[in-house]
Amino acid sequence: MNPIGTPHSPNATRVMLLGSGELGKEVLIALQRLGVETIAVDRYDHAPGQQVAHHARTIAMDDPAALRALIEAERPDLVVPEIEAIATQTLEALEAEGVVRVIPTARAARLTMDREGIRRLAAETLGLPTSPYRFCDSLEALQAAIDAGIGYPCVVKPVMSSSGKGQSKLDGPADVATAWDHAMAGGRVSHSRVIVEGFIDFDYEITLLTVRALGADGQVETHFCDPIGHVQVSGDYVESWQPHPMHPAALDEARRIAKAVTDNLGGQGLFGVELFVKGAQVWFSEVSPRPHDTGMVTMITQWQNEFELHARAILGLPVSTALKSPGASAVIYGGVEAAGIVFDGVDEALRVPNSDIRLFGKPESFVKRRMGVALVHDADVETARVQAKRAASKVQPRVA
Repeated sequence: MNPIGTPHSPNATRVMLLGSGELGKEVLIALQRLGVETIAVDRYDHAPGQQVAHHARTIAMDDPAALRALIEAERPDLVVPEIEAIATQTLEALEAEGVVRVIPTARAARLTMDREGIRRLAAETLGLPTSPYRFCDSLEALQAAIDAGIGYPCVVKPVMSSSGKGQSKLDGPADVATAWDHAMAGGRVSHSRVIVEGFIDFDYEITLLTVRALGADGQVETHFCDPIGHVQVSGDYVESWQPHPMHPAALDEARRIAKAVTDNLGGQGLFGVELFVKGAQVWFSEVSPRPHDTGMVTMITQWQNEFELHARAILGLPVSTALKSPGASAVIYGGVEAAGIVFDGVDEALRVPNSDIRLFGKPESFVKRRMGVALVHDADVETARVQAKRAASKVQPRVA
């Protein structure tokens, strides 16, 4: 581990985040608390993370020339991808040239930015259990894949999207064309390719936050947070809670799968591993090499939340995944289409026992855009879930 320098000095430790939404904002805050000089990059001005970073830069991060020019100009010690829509081949080239270190690695960023790379790695290279799947380049190929064995119900997703955008559940042939159009509209980049997955009869799904951090001997060690349960609607997370109760055999299998995937991806940092569970059976779904939206609950449940764990791990510092209290989170949506909205009811939300609120500061609201999150801790997870949703409902966004 190199020493941490002083920001705005020749000895500064400089970290650049590519993507500066609400998750990136919390990573930047965690880095700043450790004395790191931060550079927040996003595709639009005044993104949440840009509001708190030492430096803010706005570029199209999927433009290879623009991304290379920015990194070569800023010369950060670390580049931390926080979204999928990035020119990852440029990151691989810069890493190979010794210009910068990418978190966790440039290869991991490339593999996980699209569902095809990571699914083929998990199922075909590592032999991990997954749902049946096919990749399709056209509406006709999608219909053929469903007819040839995927069947109904099934799920269609763009190969590259974030936070569930473009995802559909299909119950029959009438849904296929609509699902294809929805996937094309929801992808992060122009890419006419989808994954169609056979439906698994699972009891629940979890996020297993997995941390690769240096131990006292300088070797990478794997740490696991308590499993996080969550509810998704149309692929978007709407509430999460921790810990989610699991059969001991299922928890062991979840950890085995998560370690296999993250060991292969390598590097240091926090990974959000999504898994389906039925009894003692576990199936791999997806992995993000960065903090996970469902993991926002850790801001009230863990001594070191997922953002602090990521910051510590990438800097080579010790980590602790210890639980502080059971708790839950619930999303606060924009509710309106407008810029510069105001929020009523924050005082009422904070009167809910054991509650906290995070408003992200996004400059523009959409009806279903995540604008904040309510957090509640309680000795009982079910009580925390009820109270978190109650707190979230008290916050009322409106046009100013």
